[in-house]
Amino acid sequence: MATSTSYEAEKNSSSVIYNDRSHRAARARGDGMSPGQYFASRPGTLKPPMQKAPNPFRLLRQLNTQQWLFFLVGFIGWTWDAFDYFVCLLKPEEKLEKRKTVSLTVSELAKQFDRSTADITWGITLVLMFRSVGAITFGIAADRYGRKWPFVINNVLFIALELGTGFCNTYKQFLAVRALYGIAMGGLYGNAAATALEDCPPEARGILSGMLQQGYAFGYLLATVFARALVNTTRHGWRPLFWFGACPPVLIIAFRLCLPETNAFIERSKVRHANGNLTGTFVAEGRVALKKHYLLLVYLVLLMAGFNFMSHGSQDLYPTMLQNQYGFSANAVTVTQVVANLGAMAGGTTIGYSSQIFGRRFSIIVICIIGGAILYPYTFVSNERIIAAAFFEQFCVQGAWGVIPIHLMELSPPSFRTFVVGTAYQLGNLISSASSTIEATIGERFPLTPLVSKSGTVTKRYEYGLVICIFMGCVYAYVIFLTFLGPENLGRSFEVADDADMEEAAGHSAMIAVLGEHRMGARAGGEGDRDSSDDGQNEKALDAGIERV
Repeated sequence: MATSTSYEAEKNSSSVIYNDRSHRAARARGDGMSPGQYFASRPGTLKPPMQKAPNPFRLLRQLNTQQWLFFLVGFIGWTWDAFDYFVCLLKPEEKLEKRKTVSLTVSELAKQFDRSTADITWGITLVLMFRSVGAITFGIAADRYGRKWPFVINNVLFIALELGTGFCNTYKQFLAVRALYGIAMGGLYGNAAATALEDCPPEARGILSGMLQQGYAFGYLLATVFARALVNTTRHGWRPLFWFGACPPVLIIAFRLCLPETNAFIERSKVRHANGNLTGTFVAEGRVALKKHYLLLVYLVLLMAGFNFMSHGSQDLYPTMLQNQYGFSANAVTVTQVVANLGAMAGGTTIGYSSQIFGRRFSIIVICIIGGAILYPYTFVSNERIIAAAFFEQFCVQGAWGVIPIHLMELSPPSFRTFVVGTAYQLGNLISSASSTIEATIGERFPLTPLVSKSGTVTKRYEYGLVICIFMGCVYAYVIFLTFLGPENLGRSFEVADDADMEEAAGHSAMIAVLGEHRMGARAGGEGDRDSSDDGQNEKALDAGIERV
């Protein structure tokens, strides 16, 4: 009798604590609220959960071998995706001290094809435009058929299109190849994020998200190094850089072929098989996701537009500002850019890790405020000391970005994780693609004293620093506001047993057939919401109590 009474008391206590946590999690997501109630709830849900700060090395040791391999193949794929993009922006500048230097221009390609720089940048714009097509196409394919083969096909396209770019002889060929390349590039991000993160331990998601995102900055560093080594070192000029770019994807494909599908996708596929109609179930999942989450999809696109404005607005015109306004040599520009990207890598990892402690939204908002405070030295220091400001500004920009892969995955409808993450990112990128043009156009309204060389050549100068500072201040304010208004789902379970959308689309019987009564009963009791953005520090004790019940 005493045992029975004790059991009932423990059960009731766990239920009360659990229901309170579920209620707070629902408030963070905005479940069942009117618009007025939702907006009124935002300040309270921003309160940091203040999870216990674990040793980051202990977090990384939680990954088993397969999880590490999934992360590494996703990171390497995303890194080379970024490399392939940046190589089209790199060219050797004039020789300084008999060494080639690199800056972000496209004039070498313009010279090759006898076109203006604006014509060549149209090819880059095509990449940005067609990335959305790739995100939609490969995102749906990865959510329907698995992460593995769309990832492999993506990299096969990289090989073909990098080689094709290196053999282009006309401007029309260049545009066609770069447009197709945009489709391949757009299809990889969502797949890389899902492959790298959806099987990893929940506690390690933040730091792994930050590390994954910095494949972008690492790709820039690799592009810089190999451009110095390969461009204009042979009679083929810039072409060897693209030919070389086609080689590592062969190894990436071999790496991915050695790995299975992620466990999360395998389990989801089993439920679709149990329902007897894979395609029909997948379509039903799409209907459920669209009906229940369409406003969330719009929000994520708007959020990603802000984040892409933040990265492009702080980076694209910055080399031009250093050279044109402050007279930096091409070599000094390259050094500054490399240091800035090192800051980006440090920031993404650090803030990604911190978001596991303080929450996704809180971490983004705080680092954006700090980034805004550093804008003045980032744009107005006119000597070599600006390198320090560049390091810390990109620490902040990419620090906020470090939270994004896992934040998007935790918010996305589970059945369409790859599609939503990739499409939101690429549509946001498309919206922000004009950021450098906007800054350059406004900058021309603030002319400085022209620079006259010894030969009499006049170079027009503009106050680009002022424009970047104002533009980035507005972007930071937009990102802070939108992040404040948005939902959060810190620690969301990625298991299909906790996916109410899948149960609605596939049917309860299919879920039971695959997962069994025990796991479905645990979810019905609230297990699916146990990891939430408002979870307290008693998470492990509470989970143990629920397991005992």
